[in-house]
Amino acid sequence: MSSKADVAAFWDRASCGEDLYLHGRDISNFAAQARERYRLEPYILPFAEFPAAKGKTVLEIGVGLGADHEQFARAGAELSGIDLTPRAIENTKARFAVTGLQSDLRVGDAEDLPFADGTFDIVYSWGVIHHSPDTAHCLAEIQRVLKPGGVAKIMIYHTPSMIGYMLWLRYAGLTLRWNTTLAQIYDRHLESPGTKAYSKAQAHEMFIAFADVRIATVLTHGDLLSSQAGQRHGAVLMAIARMVWPRALIRALLPSHGLFMLIAARKPER
Repeated sequence: MSSKADVAAFWDRASCGEDLYLHGRDISNFAAQARERYRLEPYILPFAEFPAAKGKTVLEIGVGLGADHEQFARAGAELSGIDLTPRAIENTKARFAVTGLQSDLRVGDAEDLPFADGTFDIVYSWGVIHHSPDTAHCLAEIQRVLKPGGVAKIMIYHTPSMIGYMLWLRYAGLTLRWNTTLAQIYDRHLESPGTKAYSKAQAHEMFIAFADVRIATVLTHGDLLSSQAGQRHGAVLMAIARMVWPRALIRALLPSHGLFMLIAARKPER
């Protein structure tokens, strides 16, 4: 089992997307990274509902390069953010310095949030807590720091997914390791060591202490091979796959087999 130190070391080498989209910590590069992020992942905007955060206390877990964090700040949220890695906090502080925005930014652990019970109206986390060794405990901490009636908006990875199938073919099927499970594939080959993915049923179980749980999956640019994601798995193979990938058939026949699972839930009033 991968340790939290392994996860931190992986992401401290570069925040998610830093190598592809951020070349220098100036305002033009931060703006370009945000434009590309929302072009590739347009479902973030209706899910996060940034304008609705105006005047509310908001915590983001896993700030990364800070694009979503910036949107909450521009909306007028009373904002805090944590990340397991100093690199992400430095990147986001640099972003806020050039944009003149404010947030309480700290290095912190989602399994042990450094905030009092009932602090936040909204806790937001996009693609982060599935990297934690104890994702369920992260959710318990999220519920603890939410105010009664507060809202959690969380994206975690979903299984089964097209990305899972592709990685299985690359690292199990083509190497004749046919007893390899999708869970092992996510653990070993999808981003940081120990990465997990969950079925909808597993997600409902993890969110059992929340109310009004709404879950949706989306086919991502990775599932559809419509971006440059995945180059670490072999540029030549990926280039060939992009040319033959049956995107229309996947959209028509496997719309629920996307990697991203978007979960909105509310902390009960009592």
